[in-house]
Amino acid sequence: MGSLPPPLDLPSPPSKKPDHQHISENTLLSLFKAQQNHLNYFFQNLDLPQTLSFTETLLNSRGTIFFSGVGKSGFVAHKISQTLVSLGIRSSFLSPLDALHGDIGALSSADVLVLFSKSGSTEELLRLVPCAKAKGVYLIAVTSVSNNALANACDMNVHLPLERELCPFDLAPVTSTAIQMVFGDTVAIALMEARNLTKEQYAANHPAGRIGKSLIFKVKDVMKKQDELPICKEGDMIMDQLVELTSKGCGCLLVIDEEYHLLGTFTDGDLRRTLKASGEGIFKLTVGEMCNRKPRTIGPDAMAVEAMQKMESPPSPVQFLPVIDHQNILIGIVTLHGLVSAGL
Repeated sequence: MGSLPPPLDLPSPPSKKPDHQHISENTLLSLFKAQQNHLNYFFQNLDLPQTLSFTETLLNSRGTIFFSGVGKSGFVAHKISQTLVSLGIRSSFLSPLDALHGDIGALSSADVLVLFSKSGSTEELLRLVPCAKAKGVYLIAVTSVSNNALANACDMNVHLPLERELCPFDLAPVTSTAIQMVFGDTVAIALMEARNLTKEQYAANHPAGRIGKSLIFKVKDVMKKQDELPICKEGDMIMDQLVELTSKGCGCLLVIDEEYHLLGTFTDGDLRRTLKASGEGIFKLTVGEMCNRKPRTIGPDAMAVEAMQKMESPPSPVQFLPVIDHQNILIGIVTLHGLVSAGL
């Protein structure tokens, strides 16, 4: 048998770490100012009648508004589409590659297809154009180079004025994508206002977010009720109600009469103050003698965010609010912990 070849003599990695690099504050500031100037150029030279025509075309679309693009422009197109969806507008992103392999079947003659491309010469989009035209789709190019192939092939073109890229080589798309995003998001808000979208409608499209929860959830959606309530009668002895006071996780007792009318509240803070002031005398005191007869309350149909504001209002914040109906009958309790847990 032959012997194994000797191991290769590979160079060892350098032991010295490279010096820590820095960017001067003046350099960074000059870049931000340069980008600001490039964006100002866009705002000062944007064709407003052309932009208005584009916006009204989207507003009056009878079908779905599709967006497409490649690379960084594709990311922008996808984001703008998602913004429209969040506003309740039918929209979707169409990958130009997937479109040519079956996804173009989603298009119909009632739809609008917006194609984002800085140069207007993106091959994937140019290949998509005749196929989309065959479906009867209204095509709009959004480009930054004058007299480009994509603009000439579409039904409408919106020119986004671009002075230059911030990149020192004028190559990396960092300014062109910024103006695409500003343009798209501003048009989206114009559509939002034209459609008279209410805050409640917007919240309905964001039910899991804090915005949606604050505008959708009512007190009755987040309150504790029935067996979860720490209730007692005003004649009950304080010391007999310690388990009820501590076991329900509310930090209080809700004092009621036989018909469930709310008479007052007794908190763990009231317990400490009563014990400090009365000592052993606390064994002879009833809840009714020491409870707060004028607690803050709230109704079940109030917004949950209103309950949060009421808890935090002067003269001092509280950790809970009894929930009562119009006849002062206790139906629940909403706690600060419960509101926070619900994401409000």
